[in-house]
Amino acid sequence: MFLFAATETAEAAHAAAEHTPGLFEALGINLQLFVTQGIAFLILVALLGKFVYPALVKAIDDRRASIEAGLAEAKESQEALERAEASVAEMLEVARKEADEILARTTQESASMIAEAEGKAKTRAEQIVADARQQLSLDVAKAREALKKDTIELVALATERVIHEKLDAHKDAELVRSALAQEKA
Repeated sequence: MFLFAATETAEAAHAAAEHTPGLFEALGINLQLFVTQGIAFLILVALLGKFVYPALVKAIDDRRASIEAGLAEAKESQEALERAEASVAEMLEVARKEADEILARTTQESASMIAEAEGKAKTRAEQIVADARQQLSLDVAKAREALKKDTIELVALATERVIHEKLDAHKDAELVRSALAQEKA
């Protein structure tokens, strides 16, 4: 209906223009065609405004939103990467400190163990030397006792031969003691 009314208006304007030459005719413009094209243009703009432009604007807005979301995600990813790198650097620093502490503790423990082992070895060596000296003293004392006993027997035998008589144990011991006392003096 709107198109039909516009066409009638254009025809009426055309009929009026035929009778009198006007400005549009002088310029070579067909007024009826001009009005028809203007109405078609307005209808086209209305249709584009109603159906096409909202879809284009929505698509552009969606695209803008997805680009902004992508930029935000990229920024968040960059921040997460920086946090992860900082965390890794911190963990490495902690691991280095722990390794240094373990190394220092191990060095101290090994030095302590070496010192302890040396102390035990020294104590054991001293004990062995003391035991050997004690055993040597016992052996020397036993050897002296054996030598004393042998000397007493030899002296008794020699005395018996020299004085040609058998001595009893009491008299024999007395002679040995007096001989030993003279030797020490």
